[in-house]
Amino acid sequence: MKPAKSSPVQIARRGLMLVISSPSGAGKSTIARTLLEQDRQIGLSVSVTTRQRRPSEVEDVHYHFKSVREFERLRDSDALLEWAEVHGNFYGTPREPVEQAMAEGRDMLFDIDWQGAQQLQEKMSADVVSIFVLPPTMTELQSRLHRRAEDSEEVIQTRLANSRAEIGHWREYDYVIVNDDLNAAFDSVQSIVKAERLRRDRRHGMFDFVRGLLEETPSL
Repeated sequence: MKPAKSSPVQIARRGLMLVISSPSGAGKSTIARTLLEQDRQIGLSVSVTTRQRRPSEVEDVHYHFKSVREFERLRDSDALLEWAEVHGNFYGTPREPVEQAMAEGRDMLFDIDWQGAQQLQEKMSADVVSIFVLPPTMTELQSRLHRRAEDSEEVIQTRLANSRAEIGHWREYDYVIVNDDLNAAFDSVQSIVKAERLRRDRRHGMFDFVRGLLEETPSL
């Protein structure tokens, strides 16, 4: 007769803020999307933005699309955790859903640029796990932007011109991944998430667990 399986130990923890950044075309959005599909413990922090919606994007799923005036109202009322101007458009992170998720022990994923990552680090450094994704070559980065076929040639050239400055901030991140193979890059991100969830300082429930462990008297 097989012994009954015991229930897995549940230890309360605070959610982590997983930041993934990269220059446009390096693969952060694909990695983020796959992570959300495969890991139900992670929710997406949906940013607000003033840029035009692409044909493949869905309102309130990929972004909350706002006018400049609406964005400024959110920014000035402290309703955003961070905000930045990127490629001539504004982006920001709504505060309320993130703070609620963290308190409930749910992880939040941020697909944001280095400016937003800096602000999150300044405000909530203990909660942030940051990953920067690099392309294998600049030539490959340009090819990916063209294959995406969602931006005009002018926009693509602007993104390429800005990518060098963006890459210059790689040292500010906890982890750096070169996306020369998407599957390998994704596996690396998964490993980072698993390890960070086990950090002692994120698992506040460990105090009660260890206390109970030490008070337990095994029966003979």
